[in-house]
Amino acid sequence: MHIRDPIHGAIEITPDERALVDSPQYQRLRNVKQLGFADLAFPGATHTRYAHGLGAMAVATRVFDALAPKLELQQADRDRFRQTLRLAVLFHDLGHAPLSHATERIMPPAAELRVAEWTQSDRRRAPGRRADHEDYTLKLVLDSGLAAELHRRGTDPAHVASLLCGRPPPGGNPFRSGGRDLLPILRQIVSGELDADRMDYLQRDSFFTGVNYGKFDLDWLVQNLESVERDGQVHLALQHRAVFAFEDFLLSRYHMFLSVYFHYASVGYEVLLQRYCDTSGGEYRLPADVDEFLQHDDVTLVAALRASGNPWARRIVRRNGYRLLVELGPSLEGGATAQLEEQRARLTDAGIDSFTTLSRGVLSTYGREATLYVRSPRGEIPIAEYTPLYERYAEAANLARLYAPPERFDEARRVLGV
Repeated sequence: MHIRDPIHGAIEITPDERALVDSPQYQRLRNVKQLGFADLAFPGATHTRYAHGLGAMAVATRVFDALAPKLELQQADRDRFRQTLRLAVLFHDLGHAPLSHATERIMPPAAELRVAEWTQSDRRRAPGRRADHEDYTLKLVLDSGLAAELHRRGTDPAHVASLLCGRPPPGGNPFRSGGRDLLPILRQIVSGELDADRMDYLQRDSFFTGVNYGKFDLDWLVQNLESVERDGQVHLALQHRAVFAFEDFLLSRYHMFLSVYFHYASVGYEVLLQRYCDTSGGEYRLPADVDEFLQHDDVTLVAALRASGNPWARRIVRRNGYRLLVELGPSLEGGATAQLEEQRARLTDAGIDSFTTLSRGVLSTYGREATLYVRSPRGEIPIAEYTPLYERYAEAANLARLYAPPERFDEARRVLGV
């Protein structure tokens, strides 16, 4: 069957994939907005993680199909890798909590989820670490009704989880073919410098917010994908003639962070939600049990906020958020955040409540994932060494802000002389 999508057109899914899409684990994402509070600033931004997962799967399929002839895979491996990749990308956001990233701070300790140890890097084994959406995603794939459904449909859940975490499961690496390890390149399609996740959400978020920043030449990037083998491992590469399109892709992401993802309205409401969670005495909690977690989506959270007498919940429900008083950035001088804290202290002395925020946007995650290479007349070169864009934008973009309550906004301006 086909699912019509405003970004990618007709997305084809098989009968087995339809059964997985119809699972309660995936259907929950129909009620989880992709951009949290962003629709308060961009009314069209009510699109969901459900649609994004399907779109990202469509992009991942295009990427794999472009690369597969160059990888010279045996047909059985080719079919299995393709199917596992499609499902890993489809499910990569399963664990997102209500309003996406806005509620991660009320997730339980990661240890309570008991996610399979083999999926965890050393960084993620830190004692006392709070769970995040990646923990819930892995738990849902490996240890919920979805795992049994995957088995029934001919896919090993551990193989899907391996692409989600980038680590081979116990018993050996299932992504070896012809003496080569293809886990790095498949993982890069799921999460990397040029992954299907970003290639979908930039276009999708741009479309639904009505801004132009997230647009880039997807077709040219896909047509110029290559692979590079290093020490028996296969990595993603790009022909040098498409590097300008990759630079445009990076800048699109950077500008979307500044204009959409870090918009002052949604950032301010996230702070109000944090205050609600901190002061409501556990009125709303996210459970560690993944079956119970399935009952939590944007509808559940909004219902809890509407039923609450907590003053921060009432502000959110009535859209009576704090107003932006001062904004500094994206290029901050030393001491800029200290300046905002000094202004906040002056407001506190005047009896006016306020809060500050700091949003950091990084052009690239280079160095955290497997290397993306450029195939050029000079040889196969890591992307960060090939393009000067990384050096030019080496520093993170920082947006520092000071907010004040609307009912005392004019008074706050007078106190600060702004």
